[in-house]
Amino acid sequence: MSDAAATSVTLCGFVDSIYTQVVRMALTAKAVPYELQHEDPFETSAAGSHPFGRVPVLKHGAFTLYETGAITRYIERAFSGVCLVPDAATSLARMDQVIAMADNYAYWPMVRQAYAHGVVRPQAGVISDMAQVDAGLAAADPVLAQLDHIATEGHVLNGLRITLADCQLAPMVAALAQLPAGRAQIARHWALNSWLNWISHSRVFRQAVPEAAGLT
Repeated sequence: MSDAAATSVTLCGFVDSIYTQVVRMALTAKAVPYELQHEDPFETSAAGSHPFGRVPVLKHGAFTLYETGAITRYIERAFSGVCLVPDAATSLARMDQVIAMADNYAYWPMVRQAYAHGVVRPQAGVISDMAQVDAGLAAADPVLAQLDHIATEGHVLNGLRITLADCQLAPMVAALAQLPAGRAQIARHWALNSWLNWISHSRVFRQAVPEAAGLT
């Protein structure tokens, strides 16, 4: 165990937050013990550790860090255990590309549109905007196609080892898959669908994304 691992780790966020799940996957993959401190920016009573009122925030001893990509890369560098970044320059570039794609092209349509309006709002008894679901599904389709191409290539999303790309993307695709139409979309992309089946049955995913642990 490294000296860094001996210092207490607290993750500020909430279990339903996709980006909190991303960080939880990285912490679980590295076998880093941590405390989850509930902070939900959608709750008016939440004080919040993030200066802009978002989650997640990582506290490692006296060091505090926000922004998911910075947090997961810090976890990789600060703690011993399984390596979550590839060695080859091409694979490392694909990892960075997938992380950027997840943030820029996948999160909004898959999570904020399709999942939020198609799953979260109905479960909460809140009126959904089905036009948002349809728009999210339509916008997700070309993203899934490009991710499937990367999974087919095999540098990352290959079902062989978990990288930071898997951690960043899995909660988003799993959220989309909770809609029957979203699951059907994913199933049309063989390599990406195989990757989702693999990652969703992994210990890392099931411990970090408990509400989607039954995904098949």
